Amino acid sequence: MGMVFQIAGSSSKILIDAARLAVLAQSDDPCIAMAGQVGSQVKMRVGNCWLVASVRAMALDQASQGIVADIDFLGEGDEEKLTGRIYRFRRGVTRYPTPGTDIFPVSGLDMKQIYAADDRAHVQIGTVYPTTDTRAALYVDSMLGKHFALLGSTGTGKSTSAALILHRICDLSPQGHIVMIDPHGEYGAAFTGNGAVYDVSNLALPYWLMNFEEHCEVFVTSQGADRTVDSDILAKCLLAARSKNRLAESIGRLTVDSPIPYMLSDLTTILQNEMGKLDKGTNSLPYMRLKTKIDEIKADPRYSFMFSGMLVADTMQDFIAKIFRLPSNGKPISIIDVSAMPSDITSVVVSVLSRLVFDYAIWARDEPQRPILLVCEEAHRYIPNSTVGAGQAVRKILERIAKEGRKYGVSLGLITQRPSDLAEGVLSQCGTIISMRLNNDRDQAFVKAAMPEGARGFLDSIPALRNREAIICGEGVAVPIRVSLDNLEEHRRPASSDPSFTELWRQTGGEIDILDRTITRWRSQGR
Repeated sequence: MGMVFQIAGSSSKILIDAARLAVLAQSDDPCIAMAGQVGSQVKMRVGNCWLVASVRAMALDQASQGIVADIDFLGEGDEEKLTGRIYRFRRGVTRYPTPGTDIFPVSGLDMKQIYAADDRAHVQIGTVYPTTDTRAALYVDSMLGKHFALLGSTGTGKSTSAALILHRICDLSPQGHIVMIDPHGEYGAAFTGNGAVYDVSNLALPYWLMNFEEHCEVFVTSQGADRTVDSDILAKCLLAARSKNRLAESIGRLTVDSPIPYMLSDLTTILQNEMGKLDKGTNSLPYMRLKTKIDEIKADPRYSFMFSGMLVADTMQDFIAKIFRLPSNGKPISIIDVSAMPSDITSVVVSVLSRLVFDYAIWARDEPQRPILLVCEEAHRYIPNSTVGAGQAVRKILERIAKEGRKYGVSLGLITQRPSDLAEGVLSQCGTIISMRLNNDRDQAFVKAAMPEGARGFLDSIPALRNREAIICGEGVAVPIRVSLDNLEEHRRPASSDPSFTELWRQTGGEIDILDRTITRWRSQGR
C-alpha cells in the first residue's frame, strides 16, 4: 500500500498510495478496510521479521498526490515461513527498515497474533478496535505490581469500567485482598456477591488507630503559631494517655504514633490536670481549645462510627482481618463507603485506612506475603496538587504508597476524572494508564506527559473516544491498545447511572411523604 519514506528513532514517515487505500477500504476484514487511517496499524518486512507501527497523523503530498503519514513503531514479530504471517510478537524494535521498504496493511489474523495474550496471568476486558473478535487482555501481575490509573470525564462509563476490571480480577483470584474507597456509595450494589460493604453503620474504626498527624487534623483547630503550641500539648497528653494502657507496659519504646488503645476520657482528664499546673509554659487557652474539640466530637452522633466509647477495646487484629479480607472467604474485596461520613473527617478516615495498608505491609515483611490492592475512587480529592490546606496526611501516605508500595506488595489503583488536579508525581508512578474520553485540554496534556513515548499516536484520539472505549498503555498490556470494553451484567454494575429528567419529571404524587422521610433522615444525620 506504499513505502517507507523517512526513518527516525521513535517517529518515522511513510508514503501511502491513495488509489491502493481506496481498494483496501472495500475489504471485508475491518482491519484491512481501516488500513492507513489514523489509529490503524501497518507492517513492513525487515529481514525475516515483521515490524508493526501505528499511524499517528496524515497529510496530502502535493507533488506526488500521495499521502504522507507519521508512524510510531510498536514492536516486531517473526515471519512464519509458509504463510508469511506474524507470530511471537514482542514490544520494542531491534532493527529499523530502510527508506523504500514496502508497507502492508495489518489483517485481522495478524491483530490476533499481535494482541494474543501470552502465558502470564491475565483478564479479558473487551475487544481491540477496530476488530470484532480480537480480545484485549490485561496482565494482572504487571498491572498491579506497578500501580494503575483509570481516567475519564464524567459520564464516559468510568465507574462501570472500574467495576468490570475489579470483577474480572476477583473472578481470577477469589482469595485476593482488595480495599476500595468509595466516596459516592455506588459500588456496594456491584459487589454484593463477592465483596463486603462497610459504611458508618458497621465500619467501627477505632479512633486510637490514628497516628499523631491524624490526631492533629481532627483535634487541633487553630492555625499558624497557635497550631504548633496546640500540637505540642496534644503530643504530650496523648503519649500519657496511651501509656496508661496495660499493653503499653509490655512495650519498651512507646511513641505517640503507636496504635495502643486509650480512653478519650483519660485524654481529657490529663489535659485538665496539665492545665491546672502552675509551671506550664503557656496560658490555659490551648488546653481549653483541645478539650472543647474532643468533647464536641465525643458528643456528636455523626462521629460515633469512630469516636464511640465502645471502641476502646483492643480490636486491631479483628479490624484489620475484616478490612483486608484476611482470610477472604470468597469475598476478596471490601468496599469502604465514606459517603455518609461528615466531610471534615473523610480525609482522615481514608488516611487511616491507607496507612494501615502500608504499615501492615511493612511490618509483615518476614511473614508469607499477602499483597493488597488499594483502589481510590475520586483520587484527586485525596492527592491534590496543592501542598497547603487540610488533608495533608492522606496526601503524604498515598504519595508514599505510589513511590514505595511496590517493594512491600501494596498496589495502588487511582480512578479520577481530573488528572490535572492530581499531585504531579503520582500519575507518573502509575505503570498502566487506562484513559477513557477526556474533554479538558489540561487533563489531556497531563495524560500525554505521563504516557510512554510509543503510545503518543493513540493519545490524539482520546477526545474522540466513544463511551465505554478506552486507550490502555503501559505495563499491563503487551502493546498500547484501543479497547471497546465489555458490557457488565446488570447485577454487577455500580449504582451510578444518570437520572432521566424527562421520565422522572412526568411522575408525581407522594411528595409530602418523600419530604417527611427525607427531613427526618436529614435531622437525625443518619440514613
